[in-house]
Amino acid sequence: MLASQFFIATLKEAPSDAEIVSHKLMLRAGLIRRLAGGIYTWMPMGLRVLRKVENIVREEMNRAGAIELLMPAVQPFELWEESGRGPKYGPELLRFKDRHQREFVIGPTHEEVITDVVRREVKSYRQLPRHFYQIQTKFRDEIRPRFGVMRGREFLMKDGYSFHTSYADLEREYHNMYDTYSRIFTRLGLQFRAVAADTGAIGGTGSHEFHVLADSGEDAIAFCPASDYAANVELAEAVAPPTVGAGGPAPMEKKATPNKTKCEDVAAFLGLPLTQTVKAIAVMTEQESGSEFVLLLLRGDHDLNEIKAQKVIGEFRFARDEEIVEALGCKAGYIGAVGFAGRVVADRSVAAMSDCVCGANEEGYHLTGVNFGRDLPIPKTVADIRNVVEGDPSPDGKGALELCRGIEVGHIFQLRTKYAEALKCTFLDEQGKDQVMEMGCYGIGVSRIVGAAIEQGYDERGIIFPASIAPFAVTVVPMNYAKSEAVRAAAGALHAELLAAGIDAILDDRDERPGFMFADWELIGIPHRVVVGERGLKDGKLEYKGRSDAEATMVTANEMVAFLKQKLCG
Repeated sequence: MLASQFFIATLKEAPSDAEIVSHKLMLRAGLIRRLAGGIYTWMPMGLRVLRKVENIVREEMNRAGAIELLMPAVQPFELWEESGRGPKYGPELLRFKDRHQREFVIGPTHEEVITDVVRREVKSYRQLPRHFYQIQTKFRDEIRPRFGVMRGREFLMKDGYSFHTSYADLEREYHNMYDTYSRIFTRLGLQFRAVAADTGAIGGTGSHEFHVLADSGEDAIAFCPASDYAANVELAEAVAPPTVGAGGPAPMEKKATPNKTKCEDVAAFLGLPLTQTVKAIAVMTEQESGSEFVLLLLRGDHDLNEIKAQKVIGEFRFARDEEIVEALGCKAGYIGAVGFAGRVVADRSVAAMSDCVCGANEEGYHLTGVNFGRDLPIPKTVADIRNVVEGDPSPDGKGALELCRGIEVGHIFQLRTKYAEALKCTFLDEQGKDQVMEMGCYGIGVSRIVGAAIEQGYDERGIIFPASIAPFAVTVVPMNYAKSEAVRAAAGALHAELLAAGIDAILDDRDERPGFMFADWELIGIPHRVVVGERGLKDGKLEYKGRSDAEATMVTANEMVAFLKQKLCG
């Protein structure tokens, strides 16, 4: 490929609305261009990266025994009604009507469609197991698209779905996909971690997320360096502390705490450790008999994990100020469980505390020396409802937890029978009886991987792509290409030899200054650069520089291809 025949659209500055590093660099390197909020055109340079990611994903999925198909992006809404997901998915599901007033959606995912395909085509246990996948554009109408391709509305995704006669066979394929995803992200040249995760809106039982490790990641990951334990903070278990006696020695006292509504401020004002305070969070749950006011109790230095709490008390929302006043007689910031006759859910760490500090349900006052069993009833519900923190014991008992940030780029689920039951996807077993199929679901954010790779690899000069997904592996940069016949001939010959060796190379034949060309290729993130100049040719040498190298290296011209092959294999 000649640079003059390609389309290079680099920018000196990123648009002002670009937020994170990957968004800025993808725009500056000419990989993408914004069309609308969360919707981008993949420019030729960016498309080469996207296709390389796609090809690695496809090769490994095929190797794992999955079969590729392509489903429609437009889906009839009646399928979503049949599965029961239509009303629950919310406004992210883009719905529209055709000229005949029939309702359709732009697919954010394809569980319903693939289940409909299989229920029509697969009838017998002899046709199972099956694993179908596609690489296709999805659309989710994010309320606030941001961060470029990291949280766009339109994106490219690999979604796969497996169908089985038994849960045991589903587990086999689940482990197959776990291994397959690990190979994919290894081949992509990314530092990643697989973590146990919540199943979320997709549903099912077990699930694992695959995260690219990066400081800019939206997800917090808890892991144990001394073992293989890793989980999304949403799911990571906070191990129950050793049980403390039900009562402490201190009497309960009411203390004035004027204008002190946060646990940190109360603890500092009273000269007590933050770990001795208890925060009460008021929420409203929806019951058959109506709404219920519930208090969630956490240690002052801990944060509520809404997903864990939801599993304990069901769907909830935070109580409004007027609801708190009606239930407790005071405003938020001074509320506590002493004297409250309603439902109380205590985190495990709170249940093990004594001589606590909590709100007095009176503005400007807190209680000290509060103990369960003496000053208030022992909570009927004690559960893990907090986020883990650095230093918590690992749930596997093999050390302490550490935290890092990650960007989710893959997710595998054991869906079990959720969609198969709803859509009546059954098969005849060996006895001729109808059985519901077991299902698995396996997704990879193909376009998101590009942004995640950049968040993990960049410097002040631009992108540092892994060689496996860089738009070109090697750029050949000739000095005085337009004026020197010797340079033109040598650069052209090297370029041809690289292509013949199967190395994806581009020859920069533009009539530009060397510094301009070097800056372009460093910004774009090409891993290897070879400079062809008259001075070096006189000595029979070419200049090589890796994208992250501090200094260039002179290499004998007739050994350059072998040299690059070794670099690319390494």
